[in-house]
Amino acid sequence: MHLYLWKRLVKDTTAPGRTRRLLTVLLIALAVLLAATLIGPRALGLRESAWLAWPGYFWFGLLAYLFLTLLVLEPVRLLLRSWVRRGPPAPEEPSTDPAERGTDPEPSGINRRLFLARTSAVAAGVASVGLVGVGAANALGPPDLLRVPVRLGRLDPAFNGFRIAVVSDIHLGPLAGRRHTERIVRMINESEPDLIAVVGDMVDGTVAELGAAAEPLRDLVSKDGAFFVTGNHEYFVEDTTEWLHELERLGLTPLRNEHTAIRRGAAGFDLAGVNDIAGETKSDGPDFERALAGVDPSGPTILLAHQPIMVAEAAERGVDLQLSGHTHGGQMWPFHYVVAGVQPSLAGLSTVDDTQLYVSRGAGFWGPPVRIGARPDISVLTLESGS
Repeated sequence: MHLYLWKRLVKDTTAPGRTRRLLTVLLIALAVLLAATLIGPRALGLRESAWLAWPGYFWFGLLAYLFLTLLVLEPVRLLLRSWVRRGPPAPEEPSTDPAERGTDPEPSGINRRLFLARTSAVAAGVASVGLVGVGAANALGPPDLLRVPVRLGRLDPAFNGFRIAVVSDIHLGPLAGRRHTERIVRMINESEPDLIAVVGDMVDGTVAELGAAAEPLRDLVSKDGAFFVTGNHEYFVEDTTEWLHELERLGLTPLRNEHTAIRRGAAGFDLAGVNDIAGETKSDGPDFERALAGVDPSGPTILLAHQPIMVAEAAERGVDLQLSGHTHGGQMWPFHYVVAGVQPSLAGLSTVDDTQLYVSRGAGFWGPPVRIGARPDISVLTLESGS
């Protein structure tokens, strides 16, 4: 991507000389910055590499959109190829012989190739900066609070109006810290939920690095508790169990391939949770058999599972509703289409066989602090009985 940008933004728009060299050095420096940003947390530690994260990840987002907008402009270049060829030639590289300097006549008229290259570069730059600016405002601003009614056929009327706050993909890390958590906790508490479901990808670092950022989670308030299942990012840290113990200390109940009954008098439903697929790399993967063993067949089962793709197995086992995250709603258009190719749903409520699937777009972001076409959200699902 950097090589393509150098061709279109540097080589095509400048004559050989000092300007081209300076821009080349700048682009190389940005490539090194991005590489350092991506490997920094593992090589240096989260705190030590945090100062790289803001410029590095913003450049990551800008790089992606410069690359895409320039690709979109390639057909325009092809269409104007004959027009360019009819124009005057591009200026030649200046001679190094002092005797010959100043003897070459300037080409008459505007060089069409250079004009097209510079116009394309400016258009791509303006479009990319605008997109990244809007996307950053979306990603760094408050999540949308979505209120979603969900009907469950086997739900006892005693649970009509029962509210489940669903939040996923908080992604505490170098760019999202304690204030991010405090805002999420405040928004959830203001929705007055009966139950809170945190469906994975809470952290991108260790307890030592991010424990203070997660601390506000102890202030979550709900009638029937707050529950957590692992996402793939919980397995990127060396000790997943350390985070699970820390979350328990903060008042969240991890559901590790297990279930619990939520009751209103004699009525009830089962809340189950399975580990993320990424846990298989640490012999801690999902176990539907264990998680659903002994659930009450007369009432509904609600499953917390980080990745929507797990709904296929949930449907086979008669789960009524699966709550998931992971997709970020695509986070940055047009990458939505890539995510949609591997997951059954990007966001919102859908149905797979007889199982309803709700996918949150997530309250945070991963990588570039940019969201385009996929605003962050916290969802409050209101349960109603009936088909």
